[in-house]
Amino acid sequence: MNGDLAFLQTKSNDIRQAIIKMLAAAGSGHPGGSLSAADIITVLYFNILRLDPANPDDPERDRFVLSKGHAAPCLYAALALRGFFAPDMLQTLRKVDSPLQGHPDMHKVPGVDYSTGSLGQGLSVSLGLALGLKLDGSDSRVYTILGDGEISEGQIWEAAMAAVKFKADNLTAVLDWNGVQLDGLTADIMPTGDIGAKFASFGWNCILCDGHDITALCEAYDKAAEYKGGPSVVLARTVKGKGVSFMEGQSKWHGNPIGDAEYEKAVAELA
Repeated sequence: MNGDLAFLQTKSNDIRQAIIKMLAAAGSGHPGGSLSAADIITVLYFNILRLDPANPDDPERDRFVLSKGHAAPCLYAALALRGFFAPDMLQTLRKVDSPLQGHPDMHKVPGVDYSTGSLGQGLSVSLGLALGLKLDGSDSRVYTILGDGEISEGQIWEAAMAAVKFKADNLTAVLDWNGVQLDGLTADIMPTGDIGAKFASFGWNCILCDGHDITALCEAYDKAAEYKGGPSVVLARTVKGKGVSFMEGQSKWHGNPIGDAEYEKAVAELA
């Protein structure tokens, strides 16, 4: 791990606080999946990704695609805290004329490498980016975060096959495996069985870890970068709404607005 553990843990909590504050100000958005991805994104933006906030289009940068685009508040918080834009802008989330839309827009937000929102497409986009970088002779890497409800989409598995065929060893997918989606448990809506075995059967290098353990995430990303046989997937076990007790594991908090009383309780828990 290159970064200081206490520093990364603090940044992760800062991101969770920012998520709650901006969603409460917006009166809408997606708290559950943003909170579950906070540690995953913290480690990427503050320990793994090669990037320069002063030069967001640097051709030598690593690329990141938030395939589960509804978790944009988590990405926006990381970008703001990393210095891509002023943190005050977070309070404009979902407001008229704000660049911070409900899903990330690469044409409006510095640091966003690809616009996402329609689920199932991010892995294909990431593979295209990874293969393009290889053609250019670049050593940059591509990372993408998938939702476990999202992987019901067939396009995910088309991309999974192609990534192995073309030996995209500069591609790392991260599954935010929280077991809950908009309408309930993923196991009830569309059972996916042994997800690791499925990816492995396609030829992916599979790395299982606790998606809220900073050290485990750092180690998982390092293992993925060291693997040269093809693409890697980090299967990160997470909790929907992690960090806010009344949101944890609850499908209602996939996209419920945060009221005043709920806001006060959430902020107190994250203080």
